Amino acid sequence: MSTTPTALLVHGAFADAGSWSGVIAELQNQGIPVLAPPNPLRGLASDAAYIASVAAQIDGPVVLVGHSYGGALITVAGTTENVVGLVYVAAYVPEQGESLGELQGRFPLAPLGANLKQWTYPVEGGEPAVEVTIEAAAFPEIFAADVPAPVTKVLAVAQRPLAAAAFTEQAAAAAWRTKPSWALVAGADEAINPDVQRFGAERAGAKVVELAGASHAVAVSQPKAVADLIHDAVRATTED
Repeated sequence: MSTTPTALLVHGAFADAGSWSGVIAELQNQGIPVLAPPNPLRGLASDAAYIASVAAQIDGPVVLVGHSYGGALITVAGTTENVVGLVYVAAYVPEQGESLGELQGRFPLAPLGANLKQWTYPVEGGEPAVEVTIEAAAFPEIFAADVPAPVTKVLAVAQRPLAAAAFTEQAAAAAWRTKPSWALVAGADEAINPDVQRFGAERAGAKVVELAGASHAVAVSQPKAVADLIHDAVRATTED
């Protein structure tokens, strides 16, 4: 009997697990076990620890799939023993000891950085911390240019904010050094420069698929293409 890995889908900033809905439906139709937990979005180390704990509690092998900031999380959480593969979707792929700010600082910044809105949230025993969302008016063009306008209007006001400190924390590990990886590059991404995605994927030795006209929200706009790449990863890591 073969053991099919569970695809554990990790959403990124400014979104929630519902952003994987189309991908989940495709994977379920293909008979692939799938789980899409909430991402706390409070910091690289703590978020990665949470994802690692979810993966460790799954019975059997796991393929971690990370979108955007979620790519940084699977890079760290992927050292969990039962993780057998990593899939990056329009994602950051950091090296151990590297922050997201350092990684994207190698290349011209995408329009995202100039269109972030700052908020604060309370921290027990300390000063309020800063979190960010995308300005609602800029959200469709930056995050989801190839998604129908009525959908982007909803997504823009349902954003999950990311703690700003996540951009400066250094990755504690780089699981891609010891585990196989796959990457989907969104060629028209206005949130993460596609060159950042290409650089990280190449450095990790990932098997790469590039979609020329895809926005950052490629999992929403092209769920089948994303699911097909995950299927390739699951098939390649299935134990006979």
